[in-house]
Amino acid sequence: MRVLAIDTALGACSACIVEAGEPVPLAAESIPMDRGHAEALMPLLDRLSAQVEGGFESLDRVAVTVGPGSYTGLRVGISAARGIGLAAGIPVVGVATLSAFLAPMMVGDRRGLFTAAIDAKHGHIYIQAIAPGGRTIIPPGLMTYREAIRLLGSGPILVSGSASAMLAAEARAQGVEAHIGDVSGFPDIAWVARLGALADPTQALPKPLYLREPDAKPQDGARIARQ
Repeated sequence: MRVLAIDTALGACSACIVEAGEPVPLAAESIPMDRGHAEALMPLLDRLSAQVEGGFESLDRVAVTVGPGSYTGLRVGISAARGIGLAAGIPVVGVATLSAFLAPMMVGDRRGLFTAAIDAKHGHIYIQAIAPGGRTIIPPGLMTYREAIRLLGSGPILVSGSASAMLAAEARAQGVEAHIGDVSGFPDIAWVARLGALADPTQALPKPLYLREPDAKPQDGARIARQ
């Protein structure tokens, strides 16, 4: 199975093409950025397609990060993935951003609670934690650092994601052993592809995973009554 993976949910515009089961992508590119994903994504995808024999026509599946992440970034990636899937007649699957941070930590013999933490601003984080063996300790959610430490318990924890350094510092201040796996502001795009290859297209739908209400809300008081 050949998978195109797209990630514009956080601090990068990333994509790769992976042959399922192979350790290295056939082509991959990540451009760190906080804004401008819409302008950067299609040229990036054109460059990847040119590097792979058969281009987009050789793809079997598209995987795209669905959040949590920025509202604009999620729309950009999901719209592009759906468009490519429709044009190529192939399934499109969604991959949770937190899962993409968790997956590489869970490979190998490591101890502790596997924890993904993304900075959600205003003193909050998006977080998910899984125990060795796969039991969910914290389901995907939005909370403060202190609330997260309380739910994580006595540790130790192994944490990755853009909020990993701050969460680890808070954990240590509370006497919880914490180790940092990755402080990147965006997941490894190859892992998005690998998770996408394993996903069930009937369950992993390419629609946004919003864990927080948008900051901008309609102003009811300013509405003009319909005539």
